[in-house]
Amino acid sequence: MYDTIIIGAGVAGLTAAIYASRKRMNFELISSDFGGHLALTGELLNYPGVVKTTGLEFMSVLEEQARQNGVKVVNETVVKVERLASGFKVFTNKKQYESRTVIIASGSKPRKLDVPGEDRLAKKGVAYCSICDGPLFSGMEVAIIGGGNSALEAVEFMKDIASRIYLLVLEGKLSGHEVLQEKARANPKVEIIHNARAKEIVGDEFVSGVKYEEAGSQKKVDVKGVIIEVGLVPNTEVFKGLVELDEHGHIKIDCNGATDVPGVFAAGDCASGHEYQYVIAAGQGCMALLSAAKYLSKLKK
Repeated sequence: MYDTIIIGAGVAGLTAAIYASRKRMNFELISSDFGGHLALTGELLNYPGVVKTTGLEFMSVLEEQARQNGVKVVNETVVKVERLASGFKVFTNKKQYESRTVIIASGSKPRKLDVPGEDRLAKKGVAYCSICDGPLFSGMEVAIIGGGNSALEAVEFMKDIASRIYLLVLEGKLSGHEVLQEKARANPKVEIIHNARAKEIVGDEFVSGVKYEEAGSQKKVDVKGVIIEVGLVPNTEVFKGLVELDEHGHIKIDCNGATDVPGVFAAGDCASGHEYQYVIAAGQGCMALLSAAKYLSKLKK
């Protein structure tokens, strides 16, 4: 039986795994991918101690750090976790594992608009990642939907790719970092439309525009690409019934990363707190592992 099973190999999960390795714990790190949202991140300028990097560069550094600490990722998908008398059983799409503790760092996924045309035109002009799909819209007019950090980072990434950017903001004001707001407002290629509620993404074979409502009026922008950045949804469906979730589906944790189930801890985007920052994920991953280690030490007494 393992000391702990860590689910997810984003910043939170990798941090927990590095600490688990250095504490010489018997553990497994299980994830269907590596790096989480780092693979989708452009410039990274606010991680303490790192002046300037990109998501992919930072992921590469983490990968090397994990390798040097003997951390390996079991490339499987967790489908269920059950409580046992002496711990937990983790089921994946391939195997079963037993562990005394579990650390859930399953991350999040992009939130959909749920408007007509969104699913039909997915990968035909509708995108959820500017880093991945933005270059496809080179020299074209695009709409970016959202007003937080992710949307403003998408604007920053697309500024030298798109010919024009329409930023459709649901609220009356932007909510992302002030530095990013200033850059968006100062860019003549960017038109910010406040109180714009997207109603439909239109097009035949490919996207041709977005219909939206502004101050009670129906309007439309003609664009070739739509990048949707309206927040994230925690990847916690698998853990319903195991631990307590909040009204948004995040796993409820205390300041030590503990859930309502003894022996189960959570960290990063899947956990309560609703702040999606890499430095927070790293800190929570560290805390969850240290808390799991303390929990194990009490079991042995």
